Amino acid sequence: MKYNIASGPHTHGGDSSSSLMYQVILALLPTSLFGLYVFGVSALLVLLTASISALLAESIMLYWRGVNQSSLFDGSALLTGWLLALSLPPATPLWIVALGSFFAIAIGKHAYGGLGQNLFNPAMLARVMLLICFPVELTDWHAATPPVLTETGLDLNPYWLGIDAISSATPLAAEAPMLAVRSLWFGHHAGSLGETSALFILLGGLFLLWRKVINWVIPTAVLLGLALPALLLHAIKPDQFLSASTHLFSGAVFLAAFFIATDMVTSPVSVKGQWVFGLGCGLLIFLIRTFGNYPEGVAFSVLIMNATTPLIDHYLRPAVFGSRPKWFKEERA
Repeated sequence: MKYNIASGPHTHGGDSSSSLMYQVILALLPTSLFGLYVFGVSALLVLLTASISALLAESIMLYWRGVNQSSLFDGSALLTGWLLALSLPPATPLWIVALGSFFAIAIGKHAYGGLGQNLFNPAMLARVMLLICFPVELTDWHAATPPVLTETGLDLNPYWLGIDAISSATPLAAEAPMLAVRSLWFGHHAGSLGETSALFILLGGLFLLWRKVINWVIPTAVLLGLALPALLLHAIKPDQFLSASTHLFSGAVFLAAFFIATDMVTSPVSVKGQWVFGLGCGLLIFLIRTFGNYPEGVAFSVLIMNATTPLIDHYLRPAVFGSRPKWFKEERA
């Protein structure tokens, strides 16, 4: 009998990295469309600029590295630019958006060797770089001004058309008024382009869970890591610490839990490691928001935990199939 000898894996699940990328982009559509509805033309320009710049940067880097340009359309560059746009204020100057996309692709992705080799999430790396270099532009939040349907027709105000803008504080800022959970859930408040509505982000996250693009461990761990310390400290001093619901439904927590922390390249492979990674992300978000100088801590927390991923994988790697724990061998001896 003739055997065909080949290295594993010997079965294929039918999914490719390209199909996974486009499914994530599809899952981002609800919150993206809601962001365009709430913030208008300026948000659309930010989204288009980030996406086109990311594709252009990808093409340049592929040419420079001598890689076939067919990789340009695998979805990874488009997803990086898309995620960066959703994490930015809707009226960010377009040249800053383009600079962030180039940085994400050139430094965050190709400097490490390209797709699947990067240590840090490229979009969050660019988000932090922009926040450090341009703190004023990256914290210039504009109020939500969606179109209003009146008796005379659809009222498109100048703020929605991008002619002017009203600055406002995010729900996490110290000077911002307390918002009801319903307002945070539906997202009619100032914030980044794709972070205001927890409901639409959750819909996209549930789609990814249903399609098995992500598993439930990291999202659950991130939310628990943030909610548990928030519950404890709010119960002790409610006038000093925000409630767990405010933490969970404001800022980019849901976006991080379902779309950013679950990046399979920069997160641990084992289930135990994913619990540690997710809980660490959530706890760091709480600490940065509560005791740090920035009202939002998602990007910093994800990058810090990305840096620990190799260490987590080293100590919490899955046991080899058929192996037994050390104590079992000792008892048998």
